[in-house]
Amino acid sequence: MDGGQTSWIARCYADAGREIPEFAGEGHQENTLVSMDSILPDDLLERILSYLPIASIFRASSVCKRWKEIVRSRRFLWNFSSVLSQKPWYFMFTSCDEPMGYAYDPLLRKWYSIDLPCLETSNWFIASSFGLVCFMDNDSGSRLFVCNPITKEYRRLEEPQGLKSSDYSALAVSVDRKSHNYTVAIVKSKQVPGNFFQWDLSIQVYDSETALWMTSVTEVFTGWRAGDESVICDGILYFLIYSTGGGMVVPDNRHGLIMYNLSSAYSHGSLIRTFIPVPCSLTCGRLMNLNGKLVMVGGIGKHDRSDIIKGIGIWILNGTQWIEVCRMPHKLFQGFGELDDVFSSRGTDDLIYIHSYGSPALLVFDMNKRHWKWSQKCPVTKKFPLQLFTGFCFEPRLEVTP
Repeated sequence: MDGGQTSWIARCYADAGREIPEFAGEGHQENTLVSMDSILPDDLLERILSYLPIASIFRASSVCKRWKEIVRSRRFLWNFSSVLSQKPWYFMFTSCDEPMGYAYDPLLRKWYSIDLPCLETSNWFIASSFGLVCFMDNDSGSRLFVCNPITKEYRRLEEPQGLKSSDYSALAVSVDRKSHNYTVAIVKSKQVPGNFFQWDLSIQVYDSETALWMTSVTEVFTGWRAGDESVICDGILYFLIYSTGGGMVVPDNRHGLIMYNLSSAYSHGSLIRTFIPVPCSLTCGRLMNLNGKLVMVGGIGKHDRSDIIKGIGIWILNGTQWIEVCRMPHKLFQGFGELDDVFSSRGTDDLIYIHSYGSPALLVFDMNKRHWKWSQKCPVTKKFPLQLFTGFCFEPRLEVTP
């Protein structure tokens, strides 16, 4: 690894060779020493270990044979599944043909070197939900993998039918926390030949329970096209659309939001009727699911120059209305630059991660505490001055399989 870094699993094991101390009551004798480990029944020990951070669980599994067997047992995974959240990690890597990088654990405030299976280049589309990450080939849009980055288990999905090529694609995935079945949705947009203002749009949905793709809806948009931002919240697929001029154009806004109910077998009416305007002159819009709520992070464009960012805001969708949650303090925003599309942002649970494409410095926003904080410095380094950084976040889980 670069800079002599070891893998995150090896690093977790590095300081796990110490024996558990023995405890004894007052007035003990040499033959009355009792190990705390020996008096804990398996079910209680399993429950305790299941509440540890992921990295600590791996360290615990190397303490002794008993703990190793417990951590690998099916009953432990059942206990672990009852833990609501492990706090999302953020995986950051450089834009290159070998997308190796580091994952940030906000609980222990450490970076771990991780090799991701499936991901071949850094320009692939990436979406995540409850322990699973979905990767889609950016060139063809037909090669898809679903992976657990912690256990390294992965599965390649069958190629979706329908629109083979597209000018723009957006990927979203949603995992059911109880059944662990998952849904993958792809929004594809392709320009109608000879017509700049009209775009063919299709939504393709994959159900892991049936292992089948379904083209749920096709429609022609006039004056708008879909992009690369989408997310699934509470059974609703949301995706951003971008103005191309003509048709239904909202003054001063280049973006809008479309929503589609995934439980509908077929579309009822035009998708464009679900149009929700964005709250301001927006640029660099990013959508994310935070505890079942749709949250958007975006650059706030200047009134006379919408391609120049004057700040970064966070909004939550309430019905069809956007409510502003917070704006990044100006002293933090200064390091992000002012041009359009300059930062990456992803989030889940109650954390939002934001970083400039040109820097590995990672900023964390806690939605509950309304608090901004820089992470520990990422060990990734630039190989050349203009190298870019990108990334995604995921919830580390042991019990979810593709």
